Amino acid sequence: MNNKNSEGKPSRSRKPAADDHAPRSTGKVVVVVPVLTRHPRTDDDSSKSRTRLARSPDARLEEALGLASAIDLEPVHSAVVMVADPRPATLLGAGKVEELAKVVSDTGAGLVFVDHPLTPVQQRNLEKETNAKVLDRTGIILEIFGRRARTKEGALQVELAHLNYQKGRLVRSWTHLERQRGGAGFLGGPGETQIEADRRLLQEKILKLKRELETVRRTRDLHRAKRKKVPFPVVAIVGYTNAGKSTLFNRLTGAGVLAEDMLFATLDPTLRRVRLPHGTTVILSDTVGFISDLPTHLVAAFRATLEEVVEAELVIHLRDISDPDTAAQAEDVERILGDLGVDAANAARVIEVWNKVDLLDEANRTRLIAESEQAGKGPPIAISALTGEGIDALRTLIESRIGGAVETRAVALAPDQLGHLDWIYRNADIVGRTDRDDGGIELTVSAPVERFAEINDRLRRRA
Repeated sequence: MNNKNSEGKPSRSRKPAADDHAPRSTGKVVVVVPVLTRHPRTDDDSSKSRTRLARSPDARLEEALGLASAIDLEPVHSAVVMVADPRPATLLGAGKVEELAKVVSDTGAGLVFVDHPLTPVQQRNLEKETNAKVLDRTGIILEIFGRRARTKEGALQVELAHLNYQKGRLVRSWTHLERQRGGAGFLGGPGETQIEADRRLLQEKILKLKRELETVRRTRDLHRAKRKKVPFPVVAIVGYTNAGKSTLFNRLTGAGVLAEDMLFATLDPTLRRVRLPHGTTVILSDTVGFISDLPTHLVAAFRATLEEVVEAELVIHLRDISDPDTAAQAEDVERILGDLGVDAANAARVIEVWNKVDLLDEANRTRLIAESEQAGKGPPIAISALTGEGIDALRTLIESRIGGAVETRAVALAPDQLGHLDWIYRNADIVGRTDRDDGGIELTVSAPVERFAEINDRLRRRA
């Protein structure tokens, strides 16, 4: 029955002869979302014993389809599969695996994406049964990261994470591992098995990558140290993937950062200097999107990318409030922030911002705002990064958190102080101006309190 899947596939002849079940790969993908009904997800920290918010199966399926689309795969079939008793060999029950194999055969799909962690044995057995390449959640995220990385550091981090993932799956990659080869000298001793040789080569690559990454990180540390000498605070935008971070970044900075309706559109950190309405200058950082169930080694590999968040004076937690699973997404982001040492409950450092309010009808918007106020969080900062709604209020809030309360004061410049006029215009908001007969100027200035101290210090020094 499966013969029709391999007709006209010359690529099979290039596989090792011993690999009778070599998976084929096409652009068509079958997406499967297993839901383990008897295993509720809880926090890793048993002392908290708090059950995580359950993400609806439909939302998980939609996210899985988004992950597949992010690397231009064509989903030809998708399904949510309830799993009461996970099988060690295949995760899914025998009947479900049989159904899956038939779907793959009927659709001609070359890839099966199982949106759940798979052991190497489960992955290999599913490939045998379906005669198609199988990727789990970790594998598909790695593929996306591999395409999205643009900077050298991003590419190195992706490769390191990929090698660490691959290292545990060598048993899946070869069917002739019992074969031994004679070795000479220090390159694999006598009788070294193929898998031992492969693991050694992988470990050498991993060590080499770690050394390269260390060099790149030292360079980033130098850049960070230089930025610290300039009195510009860092404001980091974080949020679940596809929450609209890059759109907000572009709206606030005028930059042309890739902003698309896809998961992980941004991978490498982007920094821009931004002048706020009352003259405060900040460095805005756009970061990689967070996602649930991100593998531990992947988080570790991207820790350097997220260091901008750790160093930031202010963190904007951007939520897609139009998403039905926004509460579960927010919890995932807060958990990762906690892993990075950032307390999401610290209102002085973390601002929660609701994005995509333009997609809510009036009834839902009113309800969500009321729920936020009832929870003691106060009225939320509601914006639409796409339309610009609420952006001015957000800018003002950022400035007040960074530079302190904004005040309006009169500032008088004598004729010999007019050389400072340009600086004041660039670093404060001029509400009014009166030119005096003696050549001096009276300004009405709106600015953070600390800015007036800078203005007075400059005026004392004369022009």
